[in-house]
Amino acid sequence: MDKVLLKPVSVGGVTVDFPVTLAPMAGVSDQPFRRICKAQGCGLLCTEMVSAKALYYNNKNTFPLMAIESDEHPIALQIFGSEPELMGEMAAKIEALPFDILDINMGCPVPKVVNNGEGSALMKDPLLAGRIIESIVRSIKKPVTVKFRKGFDMSNVNAVEMAHVAQESGASAVAVHGRTRSQYYSGKADWDIIRQVKQAVSIPVFGNGDIVSPKDAQAMVEQTGCDGIMIGRGAQGNPWIFSGIRHYFNTGEILPKPSVEEVAAMILKHSRMEIQFKGEFHGIREMRKHIGWYTAGYPDSARLRRQANQVETLDELKRLLDEYIVDRENPIRYNT
Repeated sequence: MDKVLLKPVSVGGVTVDFPVTLAPMAGVSDQPFRRICKAQGCGLLCTEMVSAKALYYNNKNTFPLMAIESDEHPIALQIFGSEPELMGEMAAKIEALPFDILDINMGCPVPKVVNNGEGSALMKDPLLAGRIIESIVRSIKKPVTVKFRKGFDMSNVNAVEMAHVAQESGASAVAVHGRTRSQYYSGKADWDIIRQVKQAVSIPVFGNGDIVSPKDAQAMVEQTGCDGIMIGRGAQGNPWIFSGIRHYFNTGEILPKPSVEEVAAMILKHSRMEIQFKGEFHGIREMRKHIGWYTAGYPDSARLRRQANQVETLDELKRLLDEYIVDRENPIRYNT
């Protein structure tokens, strides 16, 4: 292939050596999953989104969302809200935490967020969006980035305008998801809107949407000229996508799909990390959806997923995986 190289990107002075990044995903990109993706070569991590109002009220549920380990850098912490002054105050309140970049969510499509005028609802009011960005940029020294969508709906496609607003308000980079809010995650992502944004602004642009393989990553860079790519659902159950993209960009070779044994080892590694972070009761339950993603497409995986939804301890999960993949006379040693 003709190599398409992603060069290191500077985001407000923070260097991202390999700008293939993990998207912020509520209920997914917690600390254990982020660290797994980092170990697989992810270039920039991002936390789950944190509510500015929850920070204001010291909601105890927000603190685990902001827990960052030393092996996660560079990492962005994402916040959301709709009140410029409050957003600036909360950004200043948390600036001492060990994140490198503060990201503003202007793309979340979930009704309870949008109905509060937050997330992708801000795409309907670019002036307010600009005031929020300016307030945060004035309040902290760390670089500020913004994630938004193609538009709110097909009658309001304004990603290019939003990018201009972000740049002029002091943002150091933007990430663009090529779907409107009304599409949620359905249909096909429009990569051309990402190309238009890249041509319109001088700050780094990260493209997001429908990257599920190394060849998708190459195609996104070729078609849009983006400075980096952001992977969300494509990493669910497949943290190997980051090492696969690195290898493909360096060699032109597609790595083979992980074996059943590799998947089982990763499930157990991930499970141990979730248990260490959240305790066994919550950690095992958190893993149930991940097990579904990890095993999708493998033989007899539907049965495994049904049974995994019943396990309550790590030992039960180990036994289930042994029954699924291992000859009883020759058990695998899980080196995790």
